[in-house]
Amino acid sequence: MRDIRGSVAKLYASGETFALATVIETYKSAPREAGAAMAVSASGEAIGSVSGGCVEGAVYALAQEVIASGQPVRERYGVSDDDAFAAGLTCGGTLHVLVEPVSRTLYPELSEVVAAINAHEPIAVATIVAGPRQLGARRVIRPDRAEGTLGGDRLDSAVDDDARGLLAQGSTGILRYGADGQRRRDELEVFVQSFTPPPRMLVFGAIDFAAAVADIGAYLGYRVTVCDARPVFATSKRFPKADEVVVKWPHVYISEIEARIDERTAICVLTHDPKFDVPVLQAALRTPAGYIGAMGSRRTHDDRMARLREAGVSEERLARVRSPIGLDLGARTPEETAVSVAAELIQSRWGGSGRPLSTTSGRIHNEPLTSRGTPVAAGAAETRA
Repeated sequence: MRDIRGSVAKLYASGETFALATVIETYKSAPREAGAAMAVSASGEAIGSVSGGCVEGAVYALAQEVIASGQPVRERYGVSDDDAFAAGLTCGGTLHVLVEPVSRTLYPELSEVVAAINAHEPIAVATIVAGPRQLGARRVIRPDRAEGTLGGDRLDSAVDDDARGLLAQGSTGILRYGADGQRRRDELEVFVQSFTPPPRMLVFGAIDFAAAVADIGAYLGYRVTVCDARPVFATSKRFPKADEVVVKWPHVYISEIEARIDERTAICVLTHDPKFDVPVLQAALRTPAGYIGAMGSRRTHDDRMARLREAGVSEERLARVRSPIGLDLGARTPEETAVSVAAELIQSRWGGSGRPLSTTSGRIHNEPLTSRGTPVAAGAAETRA
């Protein structure tokens, strides 16, 4: 719902009852992840997507029925072998979608959920999607409190604990319990949608390449900060898509915000100047940032690594630096380079090969590397002039 929360908030504020369809579970090559959502207004307007087009029409029709009945419905959509025109996923995957009616009366906590997302505060929504309890019963969970009930104190307590664990990881998915929250049983299914603050992207160096990287970072859902010590270049006008533009020496800024840098943070060092990028890389390598990339040619890379070794940076830490930054796409322009960096960021999350899909076999969509317990490996790619 994060992507359509603005439109959802307007529908909610209007006082009308509308339908909210949410992907709660996927199997194989489903086109959207759990949490993808589509809202349908009473007047028939559709906002968002649950499948990228495969079953949108069927979900839309079901949403209209839900508005009329006032009752939530869970539906499964998958490959249809019997009828080529039936709603189905031709990609071979399966989606489970919960379609529920929403209004101020039915979902009194929604405004709080949207406000928390807007304020970058962690919040989770737990909803019963199958089992002996009421379908659609909901509980809104924060790290320090919760509202609503799933139908029993023991169940609420069990879900609160588990949902906070998912929230800390930024994970969304289905949890299974007994009717009263017993963890060794599975007749009750609870969908927990986590809304964690967006991951951060720190872009150092206020150059044209940085503007393109900041733009694509914002498009990918990062909270983007551009930092440069030169006030004439580090301006909001030059970086309109950045959430903030900071005028400071890059290594000083990293030291100031080190406590807020986590494994989801991407650090892109695009300064291309030893007096900037060596100190900032030293500072970055002291953080748990999941991605640290630096722009430059092969010669620049070799010189930078030598300077970092002279400064006492260990080989283990140096192996974390992705330099030259990006995947080898043959990129030349700032915009093409930004696509190369974005491709490497996506690969570092999902573990793809970086090869054309037409030359690979097996599953197209992978689980995140971290969920498989596999560390993200450092690597080098494209040469930058």
